[in-house]
Amino acid sequence: MPSRSSSLLAACLYLANLTAGHTVVTYPLWRGNTLIANDTFPRGMQWTYPCGGIEPTTNRTYWPLGESGGAVALQPGWFRGHEQGLIYINIGVGENPENYSFPLTVFHFTGVPGNNPYPGTICLPFVRLSEEVRRLGLKEGDKASLQVVEASAHGAAQYNCADIIFTEDMRLVPQVNETNCFNSTNIHMNEVNFPAPVPTSASASASASAFASMSSTTTLATADVTNSESVGTGSSARARGEPVVGMWASLLTIVAGRYLA
Repeated sequence: MPSRSSSLLAACLYLANLTAGHTVVTYPLWRGNTLIANDTFPRGMQWTYPCGGIEPTTNRTYWPLGESGGAVALQPGWFRGHEQGLIYINIGVGENPENYSFPLTVFHFTGVPGNNPYPGTICLPFVRLSEEVRRLGLKEGDKASLQVVEASAHGAAQYNCADIIFTEDMRLVPQVNETNCFNSTNIHMNEVNFPAPVPTSASASASASAFASMSSTTTLATADVTNSESVGTGSSARARGEPVVGMWASLLTIVAGRYLA
């Protein structure tokens, strides 16, 4: 029979394994700490659709309503099964969205395996709203929530959300700079796909100039992020328009797991 100390150690290792591979959203501010396992969430909160078991908060981050979009930064983390994965960034419109069926971007990432749960950060400085979302007629002060989904190599998905409020007044938007929006050198983004068309307005050009200024002091996503529908930052990046078979396979795995279980 195992000793009490060995059982306690096994329990601690189990809980560590639950939290080590999960995602932390660092910008905009996430709804709350979902790196928790308790009686209500014995397997951990982040497995709970749609937002890790946390309801919308009043602590919303102002997010740009302009064509160039706003920043999203996260720490994907990994343990066993988390050396690579897919990140889906979706949006739900309203104070308490019923669903998050509007995709904004999806990308594949790889990292260096190890026991450090958060060895790096990923940031996309300009995540644009799709035309489908813009057709909803969003205006100043409208509320929404960003959903960040990490689909791990073993097929499971973890969910987090960040609540936002749209504004055209950039003075209200928390500053995005090299301290809160950077890409660590030990995480590689192999695919960045945006469903939205390329912005052509003066605001997009201004955003590209600001991005270039930030890139001179830190490692950010490639500057082509405002000029291409598919941006690769790794050696295995696919050309624009080529089907991303692996991404769709993982998405089907997630959907099948949710509805056929």
